[in-house]
Amino acid sequence: MTITLYRKSGCPWSAAVIGFLNELNIPHRIKNVTTNPVYAKEIEALSGQSKSPTLNIDGTILPDASVEDVAKVLEERGIVI
Repeated sequence: MTITLYRKSGCPWSAAVIGFLNELNIPHRIKNVTTNPVYAKEIEALSGQSKSPTLNIDGTILPDASVEDVAKVLEERGIVI
């Protein structure tokens, strides 16, 4: 499973999702859209918006995602939470 999380600096919702993934020891890549304009363009191309966090979980795009949104997709993929 490949997870990419697009975040903005200082975003508390991103921090919550990152903490959740870390707690479950689920590998993920973080792309900070605040400090890298290329990542900002990626997130807009993938999701049509720029809200944080937005995740790409094996091609499933979760714009403006909560921990609950991420948990649901992980459960659908057989990850026990």
